[in-house]
Amino acid sequence: MTTLEYGPLDDGPLEYAPAPEARSIVAIRPSYDLFIDGEFTEAKSEERIVTVNPADEQPLAEVAAAGEADVDRAFTAARRAYEGVWSRLPGAERGKYLFRIARIIQERARELAVLESLDNGKPIKETRDVDVPLAAAHFFYHAGWADKLAHAGLGPSPRPLGVVAQVIPWNFPLLMLAWKIAPALACGNTVVLKPAETTPLTALVFAEICQEADLPPGVVNIVTGAGDTGRAVVAHPEADKIAFTGSTEVGREIARAVAGTGRRLTLELGGKGANIVYDDAPLDQAVEGIVTGIFFNQGHVCCAGSRLLVQESLAEELLPRLRARIERLRLGDPLDKNTDIGAINSAAQLARIRELAEAGANEGAEPWSPACAIPERGYWYPPTVFTGVAQSHRIAREEIFGPVLSVLTFRTPEEAVTKANNTPYGLSAGVWTEKGSRMLWTAARLRAGVVWCNTFNQFDPASPFGGYKESGYGREGGRHGLEAYLG
Repeated sequence: MTTLEYGPLDDGPLEYAPAPEARSIVAIRPSYDLFIDGEFTEAKSEERIVTVNPADEQPLAEVAAAGEADVDRAFTAARRAYEGVWSRLPGAERGKYLFRIARIIQERARELAVLESLDNGKPIKETRDVDVPLAAAHFFYHAGWADKLAHAGLGPSPRPLGVVAQVIPWNFPLLMLAWKIAPALACGNTVVLKPAETTPLTALVFAEICQEADLPPGVVNIVTGAGDTGRAVVAHPEADKIAFTGSTEVGREIARAVAGTGRRLTLELGGKGANIVYDDAPLDQAVEGIVTGIFFNQGHVCCAGSRLLVQESLAEELLPRLRARIERLRLGDPLDKNTDIGAINSAAQLARIRELAEAGANEGAEPWSPACAIPERGYWYPPTVFTGVAQSHRIAREEIFGPVLSVLTFRTPEEAVTKANNTPYGLSAGVWTEKGSRMLWTAARLRAGVVWCNTFNQFDPASPFGGYKESGYGREGGRHGLEAYLG
């Protein structure tokens, strides 16, 4: 896992020298308060939670836990800002604020990337090259829409909904914040956002960015806390629209709570994405796509390609190549620029991954992991591939949300589609083939919100994202994503 082996002419394996990013670029405060009405303010609940670095289990900071009274204050501030300032601004003026926020994110990109790796556990090369640039891109993209909403195909005079309640997950903390806040503000809404309990720090730095951008007070309010805080946010009577990204179980609770109230709701929930590899696929490219599809961000991706469907005639050739590629992945310090696989986000998530992996082995599937050193402290799980997987196995049906790949085979395109769609989820899928006709035939029959062809995990602010069935409803990003924030 820490070495790269060469051919027989080499004297031995090549050791990677450590290449750590400087932690000193980030000044983490010992304690953070709530961000309400443009200011950091103490929580009336007086409760605190501690966020830790999952790579070494060391505390990073104390963060306020908002109670119902604090959530009330946040919604009052958001309503006042909506009615008094934000909804009255011309779109071009709102766009200027979003452009300003995007530029500040770019200026503070290195700081944000390091902070995200510390708080989340993902490798610095992912936060540096994916999370932060995409977060800025979403603000740039939606800034451009702010004065063009009448041309979005949503009616000649689309209007904002009002105050939006938003709850985001821990796997892409800053990026999910951008996905939620940028379109809401572009459309003229104000926001009360609750970040995940285990990853609140980049959201609180974003609050500083809002201050630096001179965003009017109350337009963005950030209330930190655990599950009780999230429930208070989505249940608040002042919330005109609710946007949630997270587990399917919590999504069901929110849908039940909102049913019959007339409030708008979008849900982006779990997934069990199928990565279909046909016998004519470009093998080396497919192997890279499979690795990216499941091991990017330690598998903490709702649209991860966690089910690999390989055409039976290709399996004996593809699987050795896949194992050889996985053996070259590097697991370790998230701040090391050589690291491919970082830490699991929390002890609870690590326990969930272990439980499902043990279930897979007990049900008869065969696990394989490369030989790699696991750090003594922190939450770690090696990249794992299960072969001999049946459709009935839990690892083929349930979302693991970790670096665990289940391999199944198929003989015909019809069988591939049937197996791919045999899931309660419908968020993503991948198709690997050199035949354009086969690619389009397969994509048209997959019940998935996003289908990638000869690639995987590619995102763009202009491209809508969302799912079917138990993966939720509504779209985020692109022109389609604006609809969720306009009446």
